[in-house]
Amino acid sequence: MTDRTATHATFVLEREYPVPVDRVWAAFADPELKRQWFGSDEFAYVERADDFRVGGVMIDDGRHRDGGPLSRYRATYTDIAPNERIVYTYDMWLDEAHASTSITTITFEPTDDSGAGTRLTFTEQGVHLDGVHGPGPEAAAGRESGTAGLLDAIGKLLVAVD
Repeated sequence: MTDRTATHATFVLEREYPVPVDRVWAAFADPELKRQWFGSDEFAYVERADDFRVGGVMIDDGRHRDGGPLSRYRATYTDIAPNERIVYTYDMWLDEAHASTSITTITFEPTDDSGAGTRLTFTEQGVHLDGVHGPGPEAAAGRESGTAGLLDAIGKLLVAVD
């Protein structure tokens, strides 16, 4: 019998971007913009797709260019309120090993009455399974750190576009 573990973790990250909500929203809703911050040049992609609508699926599969296991990502959008909220669930695998399941809520709000800036709040609740991405607490910390890097990449993209 295999040792089974399940480590639950929740994290909340906030970012403020110096652009209006609709610009930050577009970084998530526009698949071409999203590809500029979601992913890595060190990754060789096998399949990528993003059907941004309630019930739509995002796929992001590939492996590091130097080899290694196939990383698989499958998300399903469960709620989309334009310029306000995105909710989705997602699963990750390494080869055939199920690594995690998460639910994510992202909210967007103006930072002030002028509407010139955006506050993004990213909340993820996940279960990290069987040590696939490392011992549970390390896997959870790695997920939070990786997500923080993605949110920072959005900021760099939005400032570069101006």
